[in-house]
Amino acid sequence: MSTQNIPPRAIKVIGHRNPDTDSICSAIAYSNLKNILDPEHPCKPCRAGLLNRETEFVLDYFKVPLPQLYTDVSPHIRDVDIRPAKGVDGETSLRRAWMTMRDQELDTLCVVDGEQNLLGVITVKDVATANMDGMDPHTLEVAKTSYQNLIDILDGAVLVGDVTDKTVEGRIIIGSGSAEQIEASISPGDVVVVSNRAESQLAALEMDAGCIIVCASSKVSRTMQMLAEEKGCIVISTQNSTYVTGQMLSQAAPIRHYMTTGRLLTFTLHTPVEEATRVMASVRFRYFPVLDDDGKYIGVVSRRNLLNLHRKQLILVDHNEKGQAVEGIDSAEVLEIIDHHRIGTMETDGPVYFRNVPVGCTCTIVYQMYRENDVEISPIMAGLMLSAILSDTLMFRSPTCTPMDEKAARKLAELAGVELEKYADAMFEHGGDVSGKTAAEVFNGDYKIFTSGEVRFGVGQGSYMTEKNRKAAQALVGPYLPEARTKQGLDYIFYMFTDVRNSGTELLMAGAGAEELVAKTFGVEVRDGMAVLPGVVSRKKQMIPRLINAIKQEQE
Repeated sequence: MSTQNIPPRAIKVIGHRNPDTDSICSAIAYSNLKNILDPEHPCKPCRAGLLNRETEFVLDYFKVPLPQLYTDVSPHIRDVDIRPAKGVDGETSLRRAWMTMRDQELDTLCVVDGEQNLLGVITVKDVATANMDGMDPHTLEVAKTSYQNLIDILDGAVLVGDVTDKTVEGRIIIGSGSAEQIEASISPGDVVVVSNRAESQLAALEMDAGCIIVCASSKVSRTMQMLAEEKGCIVISTQNSTYVTGQMLSQAAPIRHYMTTGRLLTFTLHTPVEEATRVMASVRFRYFPVLDDDGKYIGVVSRRNLLNLHRKQLILVDHNEKGQAVEGIDSAEVLEIIDHHRIGTMETDGPVYFRNVPVGCTCTIVYQMYRENDVEISPIMAGLMLSAILSDTLMFRSPTCTPMDEKAARKLAELAGVELEKYADAMFEHGGDVSGKTAAEVFNGDYKIFTSGEVRFGVGQGSYMTEKNRKAAQALVGPYLPEARTKQGLDYIFYMFTDVRNSGTELLMAGAGAEELVAKTFGVEVRDGMAVLPGVVSRKKQMIPRLINAIKQEQE
């Protein structure tokens, strides 16, 4: 068994929850740049939530595969050192199993078939118990023990007979008495352990023994061998004494007879470490089988392995606030942050590369990094970064847009081979189409949670080229806002329905005091839970700072 089924650990480049186009495209473009500059430390783009239709359009247009979904980066079994203990065959003898455990310093063996399907487990306690209970002369018969196991543990040689695919079909008899005593104790098919006494060997043959084990490398005459062949009796020679042979025989039984098969405690690569720790604490086993994504056995883990945990390594793009980060961020190792928002609540265990530039889009920063490192930008990467800049700056209409954003976008449009204005109209039109979507899907299309003191609030935004799409989205999301606020335990929820062509926003809200807060903050009248905000198109620059300042004033 190899560890080839265990996926390699890659640095995950990931944006915020409820990802927008910039969050996805910056993760893909920055991963590509990192892999070119430092192939020894592979990065892969990831996403922390479902895509909105605008982003779906972008990825489909440039034929880019969907980044892998990670809704939780808490440690899983794949993040610990899985011990690649080889699975064993169920026909393995108890003695061979014990020797394997001793040599590998394991107290558990996993029994598998030829395709690495887990059949059962056997522990050193099981082996010891079987050995102590091995006084039953019928043990090998009941366990359907192969003669090959007997030869293996006795280091024996077959003098007469063919043992291929044959199993023991009688009792174990120690032929140490007189010939008369031996004859009286043997039934047809029994396995008889004898010494060099010819009369004992003959007595066993005359009573139709199934097998004679001759100890101490004693001679077996040619006449005796011929008689055994006529009788169909197997003759095995071993250098062990009669006493040792008798002691060892029960250890030839196959481990499948003693292994545990029901209600096996197994983990997969996706089992959370927290859950595995809880399971391990509830039982007395030391090692637990691990199965890969196809259900195949790949190794074992123990409590000690869980202590040597490899935390997931992350590069965060398009956010730096803990409340917006993927679940389990506290258990991960953040290596870098590339962002264009305000500096929020993210804390790291050590120093990280943190690039925060006051531009309209994270992909503008990524574009700068391509240029700084003199890395050629492919048409596909150019198209993705262009899409993100157009989305975040509302095609240069947003007050967050800087000359750097527009300059980058126009250059990227050339590299991507697209007509900027025509492409932007198609992207926004597709993104604004809410037909066939649920309220929750539209709501989560571009939504973030913020904190100001003890107040937590959410702000979502949808950008629309047509009034038809904008009103359809409002009809879906409006009634859903109170439910979303309650589910998320927020004080307020605000949702921006932005008119891209006319540069304005219709703001819906939910939460006790939300209407008063908006009226005071923007100096407008709120009617039926909606405020019209001419010229307001940026969540980052025009909405969040003013809301936070107003909330702070109320808390003073």
